[in-house]
Amino acid sequence: MTTAQRPAATGALTPDVVERLLARAAAGGAPAVTVHAPVTGEAIAELPQSSAADIEAAFERARAAQRQWAKVPVRERAAVLRRFHDLVLAEQGAILDIVQTETGKSRVHAFDEVGDVAVNSRYYAATAPKLLARRNPRGVLPVLTDVQVRQRPKGVVAVISPWNYPLALAVSDALPALVAGNAVVGRPDNQTALTALWAVDMAVRAGLPEGLWQIVLGRGSVIGGEMIDRADYVDYTGSSATGRTIGRQAGERLIGCSLELGGKNPLLVLSDADPVAAAKTAVRASFASAGQLCESMERIYVHESVYDRFIGEFVTAVKDMKLGAPLDYTTDMGSLTFSRQLDTVRAHVDDAVAKGATVLAGGVHRPDLGPYFYEPTVLTDVTAEMTVYREETFGPVVSVYKVADDDEAVARANDTPYGLNASVWSRSAARGREFAARINAGSVNVNEGFIAAWGSADAPSGGVGISGTGRRHGPEGLLKYVDTQTIAVQRMLPIAPLPGMSEAMWAKTMTLYFRVMKALRQK
Repeated sequence: MTTAQRPAATGALTPDVVERLLARAAAGGAPAVTVHAPVTGEAIAELPQSSAADIEAAFERARAAQRQWAKVPVRERAAVLRRFHDLVLAEQGAILDIVQTETGKSRVHAFDEVGDVAVNSRYYAATAPKLLARRNPRGVLPVLTDVQVRQRPKGVVAVISPWNYPLALAVSDALPALVAGNAVVGRPDNQTALTALWAVDMAVRAGLPEGLWQIVLGRGSVIGGEMIDRADYVDYTGSSATGRTIGRQAGERLIGCSLELGGKNPLLVLSDADPVAAAKTAVRASFASAGQLCESMERIYVHESVYDRFIGEFVTAVKDMKLGAPLDYTTDMGSLTFSRQLDTVRAHVDDAVAKGATVLAGGVHRPDLGPYFYEPTVLTDVTAEMTVYREETFGPVVSVYKVADDDEAVARANDTPYGLNASVWSRSAARGREFAARINAGSVNVNEGFIAAWGSADAPSGGVGISGTGRRHGPEGLLKYVDTQTIAVQRMLPIAPLPGMSEAMWAKTMTLYFRVMKALRQK
């Protein structure tokens, strides 16, 4: 690794800012916890925690606000998102400082979150009026049956978001819920609560009514059940194990849920790929936010004909990465966020090395930079008995495998219960799409790592297998927050036999009608 930068200061996260943001939390009925900056170990804030009474009060305030918000025309709700978009971009310096302080990530990776929020706020502001517009589908008897389809907000949506992308995942799921006419009660991770509170503050400045977006604080294992007991819909991003629990709890109440869970994502370098271009992008695809990204690559399968060129370029680029988390754009990768993440990374690498894996780059803890820094690590000779082979590491570790043909790459990519994201590299876009379609994943990027699919807000994003269910982004990312209501008005004649007509004659008449409608190719 090249010479690293000194640890980050808190920047915009001054004591008065912390106090102002914490005033927005619906918390204080349970003992406070102290959160620390991953890079320096210094205390960031004493976070009040939410009791059951706090959560009940937050949902009551949200429901009261939602009843009024649902009456606001969609275009006016969308205008709030447009103003929010502008405020986030204009004041990005402050939120970048907060995200970096809370997570330890580099500024370039923190900016990915600002970009995500900007794209999603702009997209849903533009599309919500059309997506939520009343429809008039054809009735069972044209002209005689008048049908309207309306979209009704669910009510209060619980958004349970993780620490790794605290702005993107707390905000970009809340925005479509809000513009659809719902209220939101969010539960960010304690470690990154100030980021979510900053976003609520910005939204209120943009015109969102007070009380409509509430934040409660506490460990998910403590307050998650309290939220699900009160919510009308649940949106969760996190581990597959917790996702199963939330799915069961939501199912007991017969409410919907959207779950984006873990990933063990593959990157395929096909026989006709440009190995230099693939290697360059694979660095960012593998080590964004120090690998603490559900969408990042942990497995790379390279055709033997381009393997040597790829591995040479890739390892060189990884070794050239600059570590550190100053509040500027001078470094390539920041710190892990928790000691438990560092423990997992070290355990996976140590286990692999003990069983015969080769470390081509990294594999070193860097406490000289901060307590949780770990060098970006490239492994080869990884075999099935090693923990890192199948389990999600969620850290800066990627395993590279040589394959004899492209079909083998696809087979090995699909040899996992996960199915969140994948990447395919080919000089031919058509061939790349062909192989992408064969991979079991909710998103597959051709000649990109994850941003092409993730950043395309008009396209749905989500997982298959144990990577989750439901989708964010695209029309699906908004319509999951509404219930569809059909109102049908029958005019003039009933849908029943006319006076004096027998049931048998009615059946024959309708049979003829069905055949005529098919012949006319009517729906």
